[in-house]
This record gives sequence, C-alpha cells and structure tokens, in this order.
Amino acid sequence: METLVPIPDHGRVFAGGRRIRLADIDARGRLRLDAVARFLQDVAIDDVEETGWGAPEHLWFLRSVRVDVLVPFLQDRQAGLLTWCSGLATVAAGRRWSVTGECGGRIEADSVWIHLGPDGRPARIDGLGVYAEAAGARRVSARPQLPVPPADDLRLPWPLRATDVDLHGHINNAVYWQALEHLLLTAGPDPRRPLRARVDYREPVDLDDLLELGTTATPNRLDVSFRTPTRVKAVASVEELTL
Repeated sequence: METLVPIPDHGRVFAGGRRIRLADIDARGRLRLDAVARFLQDVAIDDVEETGWGAPEHLWFLRSVRVDVLVPFLQDRQAGLLTWCSGLATVAAGRRWSVTGECGGRIEADSVWIHLGPDGRPARIDGLGVYAEAAGARRVSARPQLPVPPADDLRLPWPLRATDVDLHGHINNAVYWQALEHLLLTAGPDPRRPLRARVDYREPVDLDDLLELGTTATPNRLDVSFRTPTRVKAVASVEELTL
C-alpha cells in the first residue's frame, strides 16, 4: 500500500457524498479521523450492496487501512467520495478512496479487506468481474503492515461501551480511530496539519475485552497498540506528512 493507485480510467468507480455535521468535527471544526473512517466504511458498504458483493452472502473484514490527510478538512462541510478496487488476492481485495471537500480538503486512503463467506470463514474470491477491470493486474497482501510496539510502552485503560459494537458482534472499525483522536489531544503530530495514519486490524475486539492502549509518542509520530492482557488486537500509527 506504499504507492497509492490513481483513479482508474476504466472500470467501476463508485461515487458518494456525506454532509459533515456537528458529531463529525472536533472543538475547532476539524473533520475527525473517526468520522473519516465511518465515511469510508459507509461508502464501501453502499458500493458492495449495489453490486451484490455485500452481506449476507459476502462479508468483508478490514485487515489494514492507510489514510493520508493531504489537506485537513478544517472548514469543509461537504465531502465527496470516490471508491474503487485497487487490487486482488485469493481471499482479499484492496479498496481505494479519494475524498474531497468544498473548501479544498483532500484525503486519499487505501485498504485491504479479507473476504469471508456467509459462515464467517475466509472464502476464495471468484468472479469479481465488476471490480476486476479497475483492479487490473495489481495484487494485494493481507499481511500486517505495522510492527508491534514494545511491550514496555505507556499503557492507558480504554473502556468499551455497548454502542461500540456493530451488527457483526465486534467493536466497529471506526471506534479504534476514536481512541487515536483522544490520544492526539496530548501526544504525537498536530492533526490540523497533513498526516498519515495507519491501522492494522489483527483480531476482532469484543465488548468484554479488557482493552488497554499502549502508546509511544514523539512530536512527529504516535504509535499505538490495542492490547488485552494476552493479545495484541490491533496496531496503529499516526505521523506527520511532509508534502
């Protein structure tokens, strides 16, 4: 996912839009990362539901995502989203997004999703013709992109709430970004400047998990692990982006 795939000249590109509302912005009016994560997730669901590649026949587990905030959304109140398939593998597919705001905000994102069958087990992707042209010959990898931070990092309890759980019975992908937003209040890069954020979703987090956030921070970078007493469930990083 190092080189972001441009919008394809041929193949399916799905377009959507979102109003940026009060619950999506921070105290200074910036579009928060967790709201961005919801926008990306929602337009992806809209896309696969339209093509017949959505639930219940097909389930998609987000494995890793990279979000490049090239121009932060500081005053934008409308977000236009484009999404397309950025690559394929035997049981995984890549999804790209391009997000623009009416005041110049711009975000580029890429991701890898594991394809599951109705039984919730990884399933081979066959006949993904509607997305294949945009994907071209590009291959994606479902391997984690981020190393696990050291075990002696600073720990912060992160209590989970019933409202964090989605239809699949696990903590929703956007909730991890809420934790990052909370940590960025006091550590890491300034979220009002360009940044690159990544999350590797290693294992689902359940409501009864005793979750802690392990953090290592410098002024230009924040590294976070989502840990239970015995497992690392996810790993994230946020770093200043030099354009």
